[in-house]
Amino acid sequence: MNAYPHQLQEIIDFYEQLSDDEKREALINEAAQAEQYEPAKDEIFSLEDVRKDTECSDTVGIFVRAASDGTIVFRIQLGEKVQTLTRALSVILCRGLKDCSAEEIAGLPDAFIPRIVGSELYRLRNRTVYYVLGRLKEAVERVGD
Repeated sequence: MNAYPHQLQEIIDFYEQLSDDEKREALINEAAQAEQYEPAKDEIFSLEDVRKDTECSDTVGIFVRAASDGTIVFRIQLGEKVQTLTRALSVILCRGLKDCSAEEIAGLPDAFIPRIVGSELYRLRNRTVYYVLGRLKEAVERVGD
């Protein structure tokens, strides 16, 4: 069995076949889609965690609720100064973890991140690349309590 949900594995596979320059361009394109994953005005969430941590340059909002089928619905809201890589990884998580259970998200190994961002960006930004995933896992655990 694969350690990653199918949709996330497809994203990993796509990024692994790109050169570092192509990865950077694809990540910029991902980051541009962040607004699509913001919460709608009428959406209700079990947890709304909006804050600015020292690891991030601006406010990051994680919005989570459990759907009736047991999957987790989450959205992101990113401040204007949030870095492109954080934006891109937020979008990738929204796409790759859609329809996953809380257990799948909480148990997700984070080794996929350098496979997506590439060695150069990973080396330059290794302190911040895990930020949104860590926040999401924390939020999912809090929703389950």
